[in-house]
Amino acid sequence: MIPYESPRYFIPLIVAIIPLIIAHLKGKKWMGYQAVFTFAFLWLTFGGPNIRSGIALLCYGVWQVLIVKGYEYYRITLKKNTTHIFIISILLSLVPLFCVKLTPFIIHKPSLFGFLGISYLTFKSINVIMEIRDGALKEVKLLHFIYFMYFFPTISSGPIDRYRRFANDMDESFANKDYINMLGKGFTCIFIGLFYKFIVGYLIDIYALHPFAIEATKYPVIFNLLKVMYSYGLYLFFDFAGYSMFAVGVSYIMGYEIPKNFNLPFISKNIKDFWNRWHMSLSFWFRDFVYMRLVYFIVKKRVIKNRNVISNISYFGLFLLMGAWHGLTWYYLAYGAYHAVLMCVTDAWIRWKKKHKGLVPTGKAIDVINIVLTFHAVMFSFLIFSGIFDFIIKYPVTKILPSW
Repeated sequence: MIPYESPRYFIPLIVAIIPLIIAHLKGKKWMGYQAVFTFAFLWLTFGGPNIRSGIALLCYGVWQVLIVKGYEYYRITLKKNTTHIFIISILLSLVPLFCVKLTPFIIHKPSLFGFLGISYLTFKSINVIMEIRDGALKEVKLLHFIYFMYFFPTISSGPIDRYRRFANDMDESFANKDYINMLGKGFTCIFIGLFYKFIVGYLIDIYALHPFAIEATKYPVIFNLLKVMYSYGLYLFFDFAGYSMFAVGVSYIMGYEIPKNFNLPFISKNIKDFWNRWHMSLSFWFRDFVYMRLVYFIVKKRVIKNRNVISNISYFGLFLLMGAWHGLTWYYLAYGAYHAVLMCVTDAWIRWKKKHKGLVPTGKAIDVINIVLTFHAVMFSFLIFSGIFDFIIKYPVTKILPSW
């Protein structure tokens, strides 16, 4: 059973979560029940016919615990901080993800090590290793780390939480929390998620995406592409934002204030604003652990002196990596490169406006224009991301544009 994939998923979820709500209202955490509760829903997802994925998940957890605790011992207990051990630890943490991503290209079969959510768990593990390296983490408690990794509301598709924030929630007494407020926020998120995913997303899927196999002679090709661009982009948002609202809502009800993933992304005034609103836990993770560190490395090594060039190179490194994370196909890489170009152009435009104050008009009308331009730029990126151009190349558009 895939988490939040069907409204039926919420029937056992609500039944199982009621005792936890009662305990929380009495100021008790019931970590033992939380552990049983988590195991039960992990079994629903990774047990039964998906037992192979469950075994892969278990082995993966053991692997990451050994790496994190080993690096913690090296960095904190032995008080050593060599770069090569840090890099080796990061690479070892990435090995399972590399296997899952590369295996289909090598043997044309899915990897035996794959399971739902492996990318998000890998980001969590790397977050811990990097913060140990930086000295931000002085201790990684074993049970805290295991629960952080296997926290079921977010295990399959995020949002990506940070260990320090999650551990603080685990340690904090419910007597110090306004649980009634958290409970209200949690159910509000779930109801919003129901509306997004099972009503708006469903309607877009049924009435826009499914009937996509349209004869090109009946409608111009450009009409088909525009239909895909808007319907797929909007479906992507409502489906994934709905899922994220479920994960956030259930986490709040369980007493964990995990970060939200979306903040009205389609009112963004430029592409930088968009990435501060879209899939925020992922974009902030890549910003903190890829972009900032790449900039720091280039500056420290004095490879390039021009700050603007450094920033642009780092944008391409960041977004190409993000594209490759989605999949090692040309259109995902093109999607990343496209956003890197947009970021570079946006930075250049912001710098130009600062130098030429007064030449560029401002006001609400200009804000609306910026929002419209950003919206269409983003929608075109989703058209690239959809892979439709790959299908157009492979199949003659003079007959039928395929449904995919």
